[in-house]
Amino acid sequence: MPKKETKKTVHFEKAITELENIVEQMEEGDLSLEASLKTFEAGIKLTRECQNALQKAEQKVQILIEESGEEQLVEFQEDDE
Repeated sequence: MPKKETKKTVHFEKAITELENIVEQMEEGDLSLEASLKTFEAGIKLTRECQNALQKAEQKVQILIEESGEEQLVEFQEDDE
């Protein structure tokens, strides 16, 4: 089972790297309109995959915390930095 978790982590990290590359390509402004649309579409797909992976990870953490019976919710305090 650890292999499965590692594979998902690697996929997530790869997706983030691909998103960074897409952002760089789009910021350069050298793509045609058609290429820009395809690149943007790929970026949206990767973003959704990453959001889904993060949501699943958050749910797993929440379940583990609840199972341990040590859940302690505290107010989130945003840093002003």
